Amino acid sequence: MDSKKKKALSISEGVDQAPANINPHLKRRKGGAHLRPDDYVQGIRLGNRVVLSQAITLIESKLPEHQALAQQILEACLPYAGNSFRLGITGSPGVGKSTFIERFGLDLLEQNKKITILAIDPSSQLSRGSILGDKTRMEALSRSEDVFIRPTPSGQTLGGVARKTRETIVLCEAAGFDTIIIETVGVGQSEIAVHSMVDFFLLLLLPGGGDELQGIKRGIVEMADMIAVNKADGDRLELARQAKRAYQNALHLFPPKESSWTPPVIMCSGISGMGMSDIIEQLRDFQKITKGNGTFEKKRSDQNKYWLYETIQHRLRQLFYTHPDVKKQLPVVEKAILEGKLSSFRGAEQLLKLFDHKK
Repeated sequence: MDSKKKKALSISEGVDQAPANINPHLKRRKGGAHLRPDDYVQGIRLGNRVVLSQAITLIESKLPEHQALAQQILEACLPYAGNSFRLGITGSPGVGKSTFIERFGLDLLEQNKKITILAIDPSSQLSRGSILGDKTRMEALSRSEDVFIRPTPSGQTLGGVARKTRETIVLCEAAGFDTIIIETVGVGQSEIAVHSMVDFFLLLLLPGGGDELQGIKRGIVEMADMIAVNKADGDRLELARQAKRAYQNALHLFPPKESSWTPPVIMCSGISGMGMSDIIEQLRDFQKITKGNGTFEKKRSDQNKYWLYETIQHRLRQLFYTHPDVKKQLPVVEKAILEGKLSSFRGAEQLLKLFDHKK
């Protein structure tokens, strides 16, 4: 019998060589090392998405060598940043943020905008896993060459907002994106963190009126530059009208903003597209008013100051918990506190003295 007929399996010869680099213009260094800082900056300035993604990954990395390289890239990109409009969008889960953003983004694309969407995904506090499904939920937007979507797991950071989001904004602006949208998970204190890095804060709410208004935190409504009643379509249209009146009445209870901007309440639908043009027009008016009276730049300066102190606090926490003496003594102090042998205040004082001890 022919030997070929005896074989139940056949082996493919395969390809002669490995596939070419996904980006032929991206030169790899020997040993798989990272690019030089100026290579990253050049790639980012040219709008190279591969390089931009790699640079953001460095920013998000906890490795010291990655953090050092990321800081060099950020410093070099700063002169090319700051020319975008930064929009924060928040709302409780189920309000339709992703559907809204996709429809809103498609309308912006018609006006020749280049959009970055930084979607903060909720991470599991047990497995540390995250969904990272925004590219799936925003399928139409993700196909556009003028849209860059970067989902980021929130981890244990403030209210679910990734700590490195602000640095990512700088890189995306340097890459030429003129509209930066930050979507929050809509829980905890995430709104405070997002508000500290955007020019305009949009709060999405569902139709429901007075009853739902009772459940909204005063601070979140007070931060909002606009309230949009989403899902104002079909049987919920009349409910949306009632909600709009209720929210308008509620906003009159808040003091006027320093920017002289009066937050509007608009009905919209991420499905039908109703209200999107009104929202875009309001954003134009906001920029015209705040840039005209100087509050636009003042807000950004105040945010820079805020992030100075936030970065210092974060770095001090890192230094404290990685201090060898503190790491060694922390479990001992914690055990003594749990057994009632030591007060929390005395334990903290002991650890801080170890940290502050000058050898």
